Amino acid sequence: MTTTSAGPRPSAGNHSATWASPREPQAVAQLLGRLNWPLSVTALEPESAPHDYCIEPWHGSAKGHLLGIIPALHPHQLGSAAFRQYHGVKYAYMSGAMAAGIGSESIVEEMAQSGMLGIFGAAGLSPERVEQALTRLEQNCAGKPWGANLIHSPSEPRLEAAVTDLYLRRNVRLVEASAFLDLTPNIIRYRLSGVHQRGHEIVVPNRVVAKVSRVEVATKFMSPAPPKLVAHMVSTGVLTEEQGRLAAYIPVAQDVTAEADSGGHTDNRPLVSLLPSLIALRDRLQDEFKFAEPVRVGAAGGIATPQSTAAAYLMGAAYVMVGSVHQACVESGTSDVVRKLLAEAQQADCIMAPAADMFEMGVKLQVLRRGTMFAMRAAKLHELYRTYASVDDIPVAERQQIEKTMFQTTLDHVWQQTVEFFTKRDPRQLERAEKEPKHKMALIFRWYLGQSSRWANQGLPERRLDYQIWCGPSMGAFNEWTKGTFLAEPAARKVSTVALNLLYGAAYVQRANALQWTGFPVHPDWQRVVPQERQTLLDLIN
Repeated sequence: MTTTSAGPRPSAGNHSATWASPREPQAVAQLLGRLNWPLSVTALEPESAPHDYCIEPWHGSAKGHLLGIIPALHPHQLGSAAFRQYHGVKYAYMSGAMAAGIGSESIVEEMAQSGMLGIFGAAGLSPERVEQALTRLEQNCAGKPWGANLIHSPSEPRLEAAVTDLYLRRNVRLVEASAFLDLTPNIIRYRLSGVHQRGHEIVVPNRVVAKVSRVEVATKFMSPAPPKLVAHMVSTGVLTEEQGRLAAYIPVAQDVTAEADSGGHTDNRPLVSLLPSLIALRDRLQDEFKFAEPVRVGAAGGIATPQSTAAAYLMGAAYVMVGSVHQACVESGTSDVVRKLLAEAQQADCIMAPAADMFEMGVKLQVLRRGTMFAMRAAKLHELYRTYASVDDIPVAERQQIEKTMFQTTLDHVWQQTVEFFTKRDPRQLERAEKEPKHKMALIFRWYLGQSSRWANQGLPERRLDYQIWCGPSMGAFNEWTKGTFLAEPAARKVSTVALNLLYGAAYVQRANALQWTGFPVHPDWQRVVPQERQTLLDLIN
């Protein structure tokens, strides 16, 4: 440590947060909050008591014994510079693809305008509705980064293929691949389409951000596309010979998100174990394949406070992805009544329930329990599905009960609506239902699961008990952090304001931790991060 001669200290009344002692926690907080200011921590003498410590802007010399330097830390320095350059963003921050358009065009547009990356939530929407969104985003986000979701649809492979076709036709250059249990020809076709060699460089026009929660799935996305699948796609003319040859030199996804305990599809993995595991996996696969650009690993699930955001970056996350908290923002594609329910949620108010898109497989997703009976009712339907071979086998009393409480109409009428829907969307589902009564039952039950999220997004009052609201414990953590502040009000939760607060707060937390490491006495007043208005944050940052 550098030691310089101890100079006189200004009196406490002659400064305005230009230096501070441990006795002035508010002044300490002001200095830490000026993120662009490097700070020095000094003591009058090497053996000074902690109450004689001083923190002040660092100008290259210290008035006393130098205990440490706290570097300036702008929010745009958090995460991976390679991620920011690759996607053309200012901040290593993503808004995840919340299905059914909850990850709305408005969220994507606001993210793009704020130097962040937003993904449109295309899952569960028709190709026609997705194309409407693409048209709007192409106009409103011209020259700015954005992407759309490609969700694995094992029960509707034609839909997955149709959305892939749409993205390729409309030159959508970024997709978030989610809920994949295995690689499909669609994600490989998207990734490798347009790949070519220019000199010694492999040009890959289409970018993939994969969201995973299991090592075995992450391995597939962090590796080159399966050679047998690529060879088949070349032989059938789906890929060119050049694309097939170059496939061995690029990973399926350049960015892989460690999806921890999130809302919606999740394996409830803790981020503190999942993220390091995927980073270690990335390192092993990089040693094996020696990609020109190593795969980056980001963090999602539980990102809701400055502390959790800072922790993700400190653990090595190249970027953070936020979902549940953004659903509660005014730009999301849900209803005001849902936003109010989310603003009241606590961490224990989440529960797992059967997923509509993978109902037959028993896959579950995380939803809000408080204020809705969806989880219990969906579990009842899955119990009936497991117990009986067809709708006709369900006891009359049981059938009448679910018709009255859940469907609010007869199952025969629901089947008529289901036939109308799949006649346009995927007639093969109806052909299978004619041969397999259990599949017919699954389609009927999936009607309820599919409609329940739409009822929530539309805010239908008569269907409030049936709302399916995707939500993770992070929502409760966010509410606890914002309690008593302007962000406690749903109407104040604008997505860019929330995002900037998380980023600014994460940088502040890292600086506060660095101060603590010097031995400077800890005080709650300078450890606490209070949400700020957007313009206030911009003034502090800039």
